[in-house]
Amino acid sequence: MNEFDYRRIFADRGLRFTKQRCAIFEILAYTDRHPTAEQLFEMVADHPVCRGVSLATVYNTLDALCDAELCVKLPVTHGCARYDANLVRTSNGRDGKNVHYEPSRHPHLHLVDQESGEIHDVPDDLSQRLLESLPKRVLDEIEDRLGYEIRRVSLQFLGRPAEGASVDGDLDDGFDATTERG
Repeated sequence: MNEFDYRRIFADRGLRFTKQRCAIFEILAYTDRHPTAEQLFEMVADHPVCRGVSLATVYNTLDALCDAELCVKLPVTHGCARYDANLVRTSNGRDGKNVHYEPSRHPHLHLVDQESGEIHDVPDDLSQRLLESLPKRVLDEIEDRLGYEIRRVSLQFLGRPAEGASVDGDLDDGFDATTERG
């Protein structure tokens, strides 16, 4: 993506564009990891626009990005919260080089390896199938019986690699995948 794309995405979400905010978001968007704020701070330290940026700026930027639904804060069972950009690839471009991303309207889920703490992205198609299969009448009944409006559904997958399985992933702590209820 280029600066114009980021300006458009930020404007669409009512988020003020700054070069530092853009650089922090870009680094988060293109990492396969689910970094903590401190890890992201280390990742952006060498970026020309972010030299001298404070950890507080990274935290404030992450809060703003979360409020704008451009990233999600993944609560953890232990350790520091992790962050994940909330983007989906919309096209590869004709030459395969011009990849375009848009803010995702449908969050993806995560699986945490209980042995290593790694967080793995559940493929989007499987995430959507699961979230769409939640019975609306059960959610409605929960709302009625408890007197609350459900705004998000939070699912947590914990597991360990199957015997003999080869898995790749990032070294992360825990998570709590959250999705909006429409």
